[in-house]
Amino acid sequence: MIDHAALLGLVRRKIKDKRVLGLVRAFLKAGVMTTTGDREETLTGTPQGGILSPLLANIALSTLDDHFIRQWNETMGTPSMRARRRQRGEPTYRLIRYADDFVVVIKGEQRHAERLREEVAAVLAPIGLRLSPAKTQVVHIDTGFDFLGFHIRRMRKRGSTRMFVYTKPSRKAIASIKAKVRAKTYRSTLHMPTADLLRALGRTLRGWANYFRHGVSKAIFSAIDSYAWERIASWLRRKHRIGWPDLRRRFCVNGWRFAADGVVFTGAASVAVTRYRYRGYHIATPWTPKPEALTG
Repeated sequence: MIDHAALLGLVRRKIKDKRVLGLVRAFLKAGVMTTTGDREETLTGTPQGGILSPLLANIALSTLDDHFIRQWNETMGTPSMRARRRQRGEPTYRLIRYADDFVVVIKGEQRHAERLREEVAAVLAPIGLRLSPAKTQVVHIDTGFDFLGFHIRRMRKRGSTRMFVYTKPSRKAIASIKAKVRAKTYRSTLHMPTADLLRALGRTLRGWANYFRHGVSKAIFSAIDSYAWERIASWLRRKHRIGWPDLRRRFCVNGWRFAADGVVFTGAASVAVTRYRYRGYHIATPWTPKPEALTG
């Protein structure tokens, strides 16, 4: 759990206004309401679901960013520095973080990765954070790992001997969208107009696909749409108690594409896959730079 004193110390680096700091402190100490209706004090951590909690957690983990950026600049910032480290048998590494999820990519050996895991734990300890044993693991890139819903793994390119890193929707992400499709096509939804079902399913699938469109996702999008098609077909046959010939005649256009009342089912495969273009660590910000501190 995040230590309040350490967290407020980090906030003070950027904000000097005592009124704002007082509000942040009051937010941290506000407590939570239990299921029995009693108020429970929050001595550590940030209130779950609180409007400031994601921001404060991000500020707390900036300690990790500072640590790795300092190490990179001092020992690995140039190609010659990295070459010297490799000659000495030392690893090179970078931190990739998004909110409270992060991964450290290492060019080295397993012992280097395990040592870095202990180093990360030591950096987080002063602010009251600790690594989750269930979520923290050391894996080889050829085995792959999940990060932000993607499965990232190095594999041999089909028809070639060259190895590339591929990013695909993870099994957990695929299972999650299938569960949403099942929920929308349960027997309990048979009362819905067909057009409403097609519209709702299309929005859900396209929204999911928009998140994963930067990966190697085309085949997975098609597979998800096939699953949705089977669920819709079963739903329509139960709803109207019809066979396949009537199903195609009443609810299909352009072959077996579902449609009703002017709404044509358009799923994940309609989202174009656009590979992410790597831009390094120096990405221009579209916002006007802010001053280092707010005073009042």
